[in-house]
Amino acid sequence: MKFLPLASAIAATFILSAGAAHAQAPTYPNKPVTLVVGFAPGGATDRVARIIAKSLTEQTKQSFVVENRAGANSNIGAEGVTKAKPDGYTLYVGSVSNTINQTLYKKLNFNVLTDFAPVATLTTIVNILVVNPKLPVKNVGEFIAYAKANPGKVSCASSGSGSSIHLSCELFKIQAGVDLLHVPYKGSGPAIIDLVGGQVDSMFDNLPSAIGQVRSDKLRALAVTSAKPTPFAPGVPTVSDTGVPGFDVSAWFAVYAPKDTPPAIIDMLNKEINKALATEEVKKAYQGGGFELPAAPNTPAQLGKLTQDEVSKWSAVIKKSGIKQE
Repeated sequence: MKFLPLASAIAATFILSAGAAHAQAPTYPNKPVTLVVGFAPGGATDRVARIIAKSLTEQTKQSFVVENRAGANSNIGAEGVTKAKPDGYTLYVGSVSNTINQTLYKKLNFNVLTDFAPVATLTTIVNILVVNPKLPVKNVGEFIAYAKANPGKVSCASSGSGSSIHLSCELFKIQAGVDLLHVPYKGSGPAIIDLVGGQVDSMFDNLPSAIGQVRSDKLRALAVTSAKPTPFAPGVPTVSDTGVPGFDVSAWFAVYAPKDTPPAIIDMLNKEINKALATEEVKKAYQGGGFELPAAPNTPAQLGKLTQDEVSKWSAVIKKSGIKQE
């Protein structure tokens, strides 16, 4: 019994010390957080990142700063984040491009499935199949018939080899059983200009990029690539419903952290991102640009499954179509 006072004193000291240590432990985030974008400023990924960065800055009272590390179709930025310290202060705003690149590039110094920790999906955007109005087709069925009657002669433009716009065309070729001539450009802008001018016949462009030309009757919209119609293109049916059942392509954007980032930080970031996505400011900013919000719940596990599913999907398309990119 004579040892009880001493034991109690030691226990009390331990509890006080632990409490003090907990009180002094740094909270996250306690310094600026970098959101790395693998593309140049002004593109879709950059716009998506800056919208969420602004909201996270306001919510956490700590700066979330977008840093553009463009190159190799986003691979340079992605690889840099996989090598960053897994402390939550360097994050990556990834997209469907990363799941395409996993198979498209023979040599990658990282793996999108094993070197990242999924955090949350940010938004999605659909592609839209548009044609030059002079092409004698008014729907997907007629487009398929025309392409089959003119194998290898109907051109399909894209913003570049390996882009989601290009892969939409390749998936369509496989599922519809048609032979389209892929014509890559350095960005959607030049491709749209030539499509309007009649130098190329068709394109699976990101909807916001092409919808203005559709509304001014400079391009004809045949269908959107999503599984369901989108409110951003009223009256435009889906590819799946008008000729190619099961066709489903969406360009999506999400936040990842380096692998081994503490689960508590991943959980905190996920909650803050979902909180931001629920605000009217972020809804208005995304929807105003033609971006759709992810369905709730929006969890790291769901993003992990999406990433896995998309890698498998595009791997099959790339291998079947024979696309190569060094």
